[in-house]
Amino acid sequence: MDHRFDVTERFAEGAQFIAGSLRSGSSGRTQDVVDPATGATVYSYELAGTADVDAAVEAARQAFPEWGGATPGERSDTLHRFAAALTEDAADLAHAESLNCGKPIKLSEEFDVPGSIDNAAFFAGAARHLEGKAAGEYSADHTSVIRREPIGVVGSIAPWNYPLQMAAWKVLPAIAAGNTIVLKPAEITPFTSLLFAQAAQRAGLPDGVLNIVSGAGRDAGERLVGHPAVAMTSFTGSTAVGKRVAEIATGTVKRLHLELGGKAPFVVFDDADLEAAVHGAVAGSLINTGQDCTAATRAYVQRPLYDAFVSGVADLMATVRLGDPFDPSTDLGPLISHTQRDRVAGFVDRARGYATVVTGGEAPGGALAEGAYYRPTLIAGAAQDSEIVQSEIFGPVLVVLPFDSDDEGIALANDTPYGLAASAWSRDVYRTGRATREINAGCVWVNDHIPILSEMPHGGAKASGFGKDMSAYSFEEYTQVKHVMYDNTGVARKDWHRTIFGDRP
Repeated sequence: MDHRFDVTERFAEGAQFIAGSLRSGSSGRTQDVVDPATGATVYSYELAGTADVDAAVEAARQAFPEWGGATPGERSDTLHRFAAALTEDAADLAHAESLNCGKPIKLSEEFDVPGSIDNAAFFAGAARHLEGKAAGEYSADHTSVIRREPIGVVGSIAPWNYPLQMAAWKVLPAIAAGNTIVLKPAEITPFTSLLFAQAAQRAGLPDGVLNIVSGAGRDAGERLVGHPAVAMTSFTGSTAVGKRVAEIATGTVKRLHLELGGKAPFVVFDDADLEAAVHGAVAGSLINTGQDCTAATRAYVQRPLYDAFVSGVADLMATVRLGDPFDPSTDLGPLISHTQRDRVAGFVDRARGYATVVTGGEAPGGALAEGAYYRPTLIAGAAQDSEIVQSEIFGPVLVVLPFDSDDEGIALANDTPYGLAASAWSRDVYRTGRATREINAGCVWVNDHIPILSEMPHGGAKASGFGKDMSAYSFEEYTQVKHVMYDNTGVARKDWHRTIFGDRP
């Protein structure tokens, strides 16, 4: 097996993790997992069926009373051990992620894995800090108390672009708050979710608190979302699929958290540091081969800087090194699959009819021809209402458009259905302040694009969904608020009773 990680041996018992053990799926259908850098199949497994989902939900349901009743300190201790176990597994996690997704190893080692470990460490602390209003006499005759309680069994569905980080973002706040969880990773990227669950078990997380079902969306995913014993659904993926998830979830009136698509604007005002903006645009558009819902996809550049920006980005993109994900010098890996590569190429090829491909716009040949590679691509001259500007491409493609006034730049930034992330580039604090207020997105970076932190929330607006991952704000997603009110008078017949029966005593 490739690159020091034998997937077949590690997951010989199957790709389902239910009630603390690996097992095979029961759907009767097999899934091949392909290395996108070579096109070779590296693992085959039996997909989860509805019976596997039911077993996982039942395991989570049975584990809930004990885990939900544990003290915050007890849950915190387990999560601290979990962070330590993930640290021990860091090399395996990085290699499995790069093998499964084609990520450059430097991205896996320096971004995906440490970010996930940090997230575990953060929630180990956050487990002991559930906030609420102070107890008090908000009514003169009563004392009110706010309780934050776990919701129950959470059913989460994660995408294929960041399998490890998405597992962390879904699992950690849920279990820190006392819930139990069934996670369905994308069926083409199960490896690091399974490793994540095994590390949790080694850290002492009770069996059944975290379960993994590796199955297709139409079968395992829809059964999980619609399951009557699942109290909450958290989904990250495309807006189209998110709408379907919402439709199913309403059938059982469960809590719903959606982090959906994005089309992030990158707004460069005419007083911006041009070199910084050029470097930021290339990094922000190419991270994870552009398969990032917060990636910079639409650069709006004020006209005095437009030509220099286009030239600078094209020149820098031309230096980006495509290659073997396990070569430390590789900058850009393949897309997740040949299907995704062809989808991206289709967007670019259609754009040739109405815009200019400044650089890129093709798959490389030679030694990389067998992989799902696509060159970094810059497109100029497209209209605001064109497909390449309005639709989520999810590949290494940046489109750049000019604007004149600040009003126009901000209006263009808001002119898509999405509202997940954005950035504004300027040396003027008043300009950037206005941009952060008026751009409708869940996150607006100033003079940077992409950094995320465990302490800060991640989530969108408009068609990018609702709810927050990471940060203490995520407890608002994974806890329910209960008001408890105590009578302080001991009086049998209260004055307010007269509004229902009788007269004032």
